[in-house]
Amino acid sequence: MTLTLGILACDGEAEPSVTTVPPATTSTVSPTSTTADAPVVTTTVPAATTTFAPLDSLAYQQVTTLDFPVQIIPRPGAELSYVATKDGRIWAYDGETVSDSPVLDISDQVHNQGERGLLSIVVHPDDGARLFAHYSANDGDTVVSEFAMVDHATADAESERILLRLDQPASNHNGGMIQFLPDGRLLIGLGDGGGANDRFGNGQNRETLLGGLVALQVDDDPAPILYSYGLRNPWRFWIDEETLYVADVGQNAFEEVTVTPLQPDINYGWPITEGSHCFRPAEGCDTTGLTLPVVEVSHGDAGTCSISGGLVYRGEIIPELAGHYLYSDYCGGYLRSFRYQGGEAVDHTDWTSQVGVAGLVTGFGVDHDGEMYLTTSEALLKVVPVRG
Repeated sequence: MTLTLGILACDGEAEPSVTTVPPATTSTVSPTSTTADAPVVTTTVPAATTTFAPLDSLAYQQVTTLDFPVQIIPRPGAELSYVATKDGRIWAYDGETVSDSPVLDISDQVHNQGERGLLSIVVHPDDGARLFAHYSANDGDTVVSEFAMVDHATADAESERILLRLDQPASNHNGGMIQFLPDGRLLIGLGDGGGANDRFGNGQNRETLLGGLVALQVDDDPAPILYSYGLRNPWRFWIDEETLYVADVGQNAFEEVTVTPLQPDINYGWPITEGSHCFRPAEGCDTTGLTLPVVEVSHGDAGTCSISGGLVYRGEIIPELAGHYLYSDYCGGYLRSFRYQGGEAVDHTDWTSQVGVAGLVTGFGVDHDGEMYLTTSEALLKVVPVRG
């Protein structure tokens, strides 16, 4: 299916029509829409003396409207966060308001169309003067660059140092996320080159960076290496201490979240599998050596078309959600969560009946306090507790 307005489209041009599968027989996500499965307890926040009233529900608090925000990230060591918009601009957010002027504007060198644009940003965890961006260049190339921060509210566009430039054979499946590994390398999510059906044969090709997670040094010679492979379009992943959550966009039938130890050389299966199923079921497939998802959501389940993962909550205002991974879908707009324990996803909860359908969800992120936000095609939303 092609989404002409979105960056998270499941498929590219010349893609077959969507085949819907009854969610009751294919989805591993709990269908409940109440809080019965959620851990609702009176909890004392760590490192504080305040005991919260019981959690009644969750709610969205709209911070501001923006033109296609895709991410919010914290600035380490400062009470400030940054919001990236797909058009190539980055904005400062102090917890109450978003700046009138951009921190960085590279819109003249970003190809903002379809799945292309400014896809992800991150600040160096040990040096707030170093800002990194993953974007689509005007010629369609994937670019990962570093920019110098002049101060908290200004980055120098002329300081760009390109760490990675990679030709993209098609306009879709650009991946997106960048995040720092604990060892100081930058991890980058890249799609399989686009089109449909792994047209370019990159999913299982370990001689290319496409279709994988790529690690590179940000100092001296970047020297990118293929960290893991077998991915179709990993729009978002999340590093939670020594655990990695990867949300990979499916093709016609299944969206997926895979959880693994934070280690290299993992084969996520594409195009041998889509979700936990053989991609070409009539031919069968050998899943030996593949790491299969812990959660899959079938197309047809609540309008699902393109997964918008996701993060593990480690904030303070909703301690009941500590350690839970929350995710949504670009078309479905729901809010769901699970907790990873003992190698499987448990405590599946659908919060949508409480918070409502957010809209076209492009991603998740946290602010400088570690609190959770959603970005939609037109707004920045904070997830807040409702207590009795």
